[in-house]
Amino acid sequence: MVLEDHTLHDLEIFTSASGGETVFEFCDQTKTAGGSKRLRQRMEQPWADVKRIRATQDSLSFITAQRQAFTKLPSYITRLVDHYEQDVLILLTQLSPVGFGIDIVSLWANSDNHYHGVVRGVQHACNLIRGLRDFVGQAALSAPKGEIAPLFEEMRALLARPRICDVPNRELKGARPWKLFRLDQVFRLHEKTTVMRLLQLVYEMDALVAMADTTEAHGFNFPTVIDGPLHVTADGLVHPFVEEPVANSVDLDQQHRLLFLTGPNMAGKTTYLRAFATALYMGHLGMGVPATRFDFSPAERLFTSFTLSDDLRMGISYFRAEALRVKAVAEALSKGYRVVALMDEPFKGTNVKDALDASLAILERFAVRQDCLFMFSSHLIELGDQLSDTSQISRGYFEAEEGQGRLRFDYQLRPGVSSQRLGVRVLREEGIFDLLDRDTDAE
Repeated sequence: MVLEDHTLHDLEIFTSASGGETVFEFCDQTKTAGGSKRLRQRMEQPWADVKRIRATQDSLSFITAQRQAFTKLPSYITRLVDHYEQDVLILLTQLSPVGFGIDIVSLWANSDNHYHGVVRGVQHACNLIRGLRDFVGQAALSAPKGEIAPLFEEMRALLARPRICDVPNRELKGARPWKLFRLDQVFRLHEKTTVMRLLQLVYEMDALVAMADTTEAHGFNFPTVIDGPLHVTADGLVHPFVEEPVANSVDLDQQHRLLFLTGPNMAGKTTYLRAFATALYMGHLGMGVPATRFDFSPAERLFTSFTLSDDLRMGISYFRAEALRVKAVAEALSKGYRVVALMDEPFKGTNVKDALDASLAILERFAVRQDCLFMFSSHLIELGDQLSDTSQISRGYFEAEEGQGRLRFDYQLRPGVSSQRLGVRVLREEGIFDLLDRDTDAE
């Protein structure tokens, strides 16, 4: 599933406008720099295929069930081995015993840093090989499931290569230089590609373990993923970053493919949209999601329009920025992609009449797009009366409870269209009119 930069920013996947925790940081419980990099790559390119998503789910479930066995993954040594493989150290390539012995003595006498760098690197690489042998040899990991299964198969095959098999299973303290530098030839000449691939496999597993740990630690549930027309249904949906969240449901399918969402500011519309988009994104990663139940068929494109601004340098007004965002969705639709698009109060950058006309035109066109899903929030409650009575448009709203001197919100989604107009009341409750009406001469 493709998310362009704007959607990644809206959902705070890698950056946070408020400086708070990002979704990536939330999930990044990796032990290695390579694992963290691999996790980021995964999060940049979520799956859009049922089989891929299920394979990741199966792997994360397997990791959680055998979590103790995965503590033996030798992630602690990878940085040192990676440095050894990438470092600019003299490599002795001589094969004849006499010439090889002379080169060792010459290196020891003339390049002490290189000599000891090789010795340390060989010891680290041997520790990695021994650690991986112990790791894959555990009975608990004999029948891995999902996408991690071929990773184990490849790791075992690499460890079975003849030169790798010759790596001793004992510590190399006190080993003769001859033995150490022959092993250096194995690690940095004959089997360098093998060692680097073993590191990549450790990083891949490290990323998967981090995803499994995040799912388990926060009590997320794995979605049910099925082929078929695009749909998302959920119960108990919350946003993972909201403290004491209020859960809501989602019900979008090809009979009700567009949700028209209304309600006053602060009532919960944007949080609901963010919760839905974040859970859908995590589901496409193959992770568990913050919902008690979440069923979906994969999308190919996810668009959000939560945060927009004008661009003085580029000469783009706020309304033009809104129009360009809708255009990005329209282009994806015109190419036949399975699209999920969430638009939060679009067309604020123009007058009410234009905003009403533009919203109505877009909503009616969205509603007839097959195999796509939309959420569209708006303060233009008049749209509720003008929208056609097609069953493909459902209506939901959040509301504020009025009374006791202040507005209160329960953040529960209700069926229908809001009729609340609270702008003036909010200004009054904040004492703005009192400040403006104050007689400055009396002070």
